[in-house]
Amino acid sequence: MDKKIHLVAADMGYGHQRAAFPLFDLSGGEIITINNYPGIPEKERDYWLKSLKSYEKISRLKKVPLLGKAVFSLMDAFQKIKPFYPFRDLSAQTIQQKFFRESIEGGLGRALIEELNKDPLPFVTTFFVAAYIAEYHGYKGEIYCIICDADVSRAWAPLYPQNSRTNFLAPNERVKERLAMYGVKEEKIFITGFPLPETNVGEDKSIIKQDLAKRLSRLDPSGNYRQQYQALIEDLETDDDSRLSLREKKGPLNITFAVGGAGAQKEIGRALLDRLASGIKSGAYHLNLVAGSRPEVKDYFIDAIRESGLSEGNGVDIIFSPDKFDYFKLFNKLMRQTDILWTKPSELSFYAGLGLPIIMASPVGSQEDFNREWLLSVGAGIDNLDPRYVDEWLPDILESGRLARAAMDGFLNAESLGTYNIKKLILKN
Repeated sequence: MDKKIHLVAADMGYGHQRAAFPLFDLSGGEIITINNYPGIPEKERDYWLKSLKSYEKISRLKKVPLLGKAVFSLMDAFQKIKPFYPFRDLSAQTIQQKFFRESIEGGLGRALIEELNKDPLPFVTTFFVAAYIAEYHGYKGEIYCIICDADVSRAWAPLYPQNSRTNFLAPNERVKERLAMYGVKEEKIFITGFPLPETNVGEDKSIIKQDLAKRLSRLDPSGNYRQQYQALIEDLETDDDSRLSLREKKGPLNITFAVGGAGAQKEIGRALLDRLASGIKSGAYHLNLVAGSRPEVKDYFIDAIRESGLSEGNGVDIIFSPDKFDYFKLFNKLMRQTDILWTKPSELSFYAGLGLPIIMASPVGSQEDFNREWLLSVGAGIDNLDPRYVDEWLPDILESGRLARAAMDGFLNAESLGTYNIKKLILKN
């Protein structure tokens, strides 16, 4: 595998590494983790470790009444995205950026850039601090920063935007406009879309169309949506097996619930097990519980499955790997069988582009509030109702065709060719 780029991410939750993973083939099979790379100075490792532990602890604290919410709100205020209107200059550095700037001026990341400068391939990162570091310490090659959310705080723009040579790869028009407010030059912003896995997209979206055709037959059990919008969905009929208006519903409805990187909201998974147990036993539903790379979440789900009277492998599965990149492979494979993705509006919001309807759990943080707004604007997201009564409201939403419409709206309105676009831009072909 030829190395054509230096691919740099951060091990903080899943978002930065998930966005980097589709570019794995360009990096020679290596993703450099900015907060834990081989040879990282011990002082740097400690700096990042303390930051990560603080973030995860505060994310889990959010559900604690009063104190937990107050502490989380304080942290979130430092990275809060300001209202989009009115148009105005928002280029002034924030407290958060000044904190990072002081650390970088003190040497944070210098050793990494000195090493990478020995072979200055394009520096491609999904973490804004890595872009700061590359630019401040004089990286000799081109610098690209991939944006991981549907709207962004000032932190994603350069410390000194007017003089910056970082290229920004934006998932949508809103991010481009926002970066302009932060002072980034227009010629340094490219709308590419979020990097979705090519194994789930295919050239000319062939894989998406194939999966969506099968998915719609389960999301539209009455056939009302397909009958009403047959002309719209004819483009998906890539073969005789994809004749949507005539197909009968086959197999159980496949629901995937994914917790965030800090393990927040795992209790929703338990509620789904409790309320959908009878439907799982009858074969109406198949439930996938995504524990990611967190063993404590996996153990929580194991206990919840047992207590609900179900057994793993019989209508319910846990998706887990201690290695994040192995987990991403498992997750991407699972998405091809998934009919509904239930998760908080994290970077997984962009998976709506695969023709997946997103049932949205409560946002955690300002950026997820804006991801939720984006999902609603493209029609692919639905706020979850009380999970304790999911067995009552989910059949109603299915019968209405709302989930089938959300799947189609995601396919039509959310960019899915981000990885292809990013590769063409970076490789200049």
